[in-house]
Amino acid sequence: MSDHANPTETKPRRKRGWLVPIGIIVIAGLLLANVLLQLRPDQPAAAPANESAESSAAPTEAPDLTVYEYRDANDVHAAGPVDAPVGLIVFSDYQCQFCAKWTTQTLPVMLEFAEAGDLRIEWRDINMYGEASDRAARAAHAAGLQSKFWEFHTALYPDGNHRTEAELSQEALVATAAELGLDAEQFVADMNSPAVAQLIATRAAEAQQLGVTGTPSFLLNGLPIVGAQPTDMFVNAIETALDTAQKG
Repeated sequence: MSDHANPTETKPRRKRGWLVPIGIIVIAGLLLANVLLQLRPDQPAAAPANESAESSAAPTEAPDLTVYEYRDANDVHAAGPVDAPVGLIVFSDYQCQFCAKWTTQTLPVMLEFAEAGDLRIEWRDINMYGEASDRAARAAHAAGLQSKFWEFHTALYPDGNHRTEAELSQEALVATAAELGLDAEQFVADMNSPAVAQLIATRAAEAQQLGVTGTPSFLLNGLPIVGAQPTDMFVNAIETALDTAQKG
């Protein structure tokens, strides 16, 4: 069993400031409100309307969500260099149709940025749809331990669709592993190991703490984005971030 199956600890990272299209800011603002409530449960109630304008206008600093980027070289769910200037966390579920669509239409373009050294992609499974989703996530990690995470991941979204629950049975997942040339015995052992189960559960719980309630959801350089937005939006945001990083 590889040591990589141990849950990855998050490490504080510096904030990244950059400009983004107005549409992304609007989307992000909606999720940020939820994030702030999740991260600050002891936050006092909003001030009454008759309080002074000065107190009601006091600025509140948004949390630095880039701290949720692991940037761990041993993370088998990741692509791109650990020190890439732009980070993208993807929260997903293997029974989510919009996740299948995003994987088919947008992920290949994101992987090109990763291969060029400009983007770090970190995949997080939150398993909203039950045991079959959890089993698929554990299987994908097991494939990652044999350096086949992305190939296995893509196979779970055939033709831009998610598999049925029956197609995510252990037998079906092992068959997919065998088709990819993996060691089936090791694959089964890793998929069913307590360490892998704990890692997957820890990442899902972390997403819940962040306030992620739907899939796919994203953190792009710490900026929340909700839903399978068009590929061009991600491309424009990444290129804007790269331009800003180069000028900085």
